[in-house]
Amino acid sequence: MDHEGQFRRAALALGIPDDEVSRFIQHLRLSIRLSGGSGGVPVGQFGGLPRLPVGMDWPSDGVSPLPFIFSVDCAALPRVDGFGLPADGSLLFFLDHEQAAATGERRYGRVVYVPAGTDTEVATGSTDDAFVGEQYDVGATLRAEFPDWFGADDEDEDDLSPFQQQLARDIERDLPHLDELCALANDLWPPDNGYASAYIGGYADEEVVKSFAEQTLAWREKTGEIVIPVAKWYSHVEEETHRLTSEWVSLARFPVDNEFYYRSDGSFVIRHDDLAAGRLDEALSVAELIP
Repeated sequence: MDHEGQFRRAALALGIPDDEVSRFIQHLRLSIRLSGGSGGVPVGQFGGLPRLPVGMDWPSDGVSPLPFIFSVDCAALPRVDGFGLPADGSLLFFLDHEQAAATGERRYGRVVYVPAGTDTEVATGSTDDAFVGEQYDVGATLRAEFPDWFGADDEDEDDLSPFQQQLARDIERDLPHLDELCALANDLWPPDNGYASAYIGGYADEEVVKSFAEQTLAWREKTGEIVIPVAKWYSHVEEETHRLTSEWVSLARFPVDNEFYYRSDGSFVIRHDDLAAGRLDEALSVAELIP
């Protein structure tokens, strides 16, 4: 479906100038919200045993099997403009979130793509709760997303960095109908209502992108490509984070049950060009544990 065209037609019908609508659309992303008990045709499965290609071993970190989180049928998911998921086949997500959070090593997370038409079978392996959670089906709806700094009011701006505050002021200047445009996006693709099992697509977590920015700048300094004064390091990180935000997309974000932590989240992020080219093995796993 042409979501951009749908939004543009609705905005123009409100009398908002086309060039302003175009500027707004540059910041609008849609994510696919997965939730159980939503009715309709199931698009994926959480928990239980995954269906893997015949003869394929259960994905592991090289020593132990990785917990299976969920799978989705790409052909059943809503299509999203500019989000290059495979048109068909299945995506399966495996993550040991505790090890991933403790070490930051990518071997503790894995995305498996199973092309359409592949002979599959229910995987055999451990049925321990650590690797196989309660099984349930999920349906899909769309949700509008914006950067954290987008549309911030005066009170919210206090929580933003100086760089983000300037971005927010620039947006307010360039988009005089900002409130109407945000309201329209949320009418077409409403925000959360109840518990979500996962989100596919949308913006990558800002802290994750920020860590990429710090690594990128540190490497460029180490190789002698750039020299950043200590007093200006943070501002350079902010600018690099803003640049990288356009390159990276969230492939999946999901809460993970853990009785020892207040919040336990897992995610996979990937560059737009890697996703569009089908290089799903380039997805990076990220986990966060909050006591």
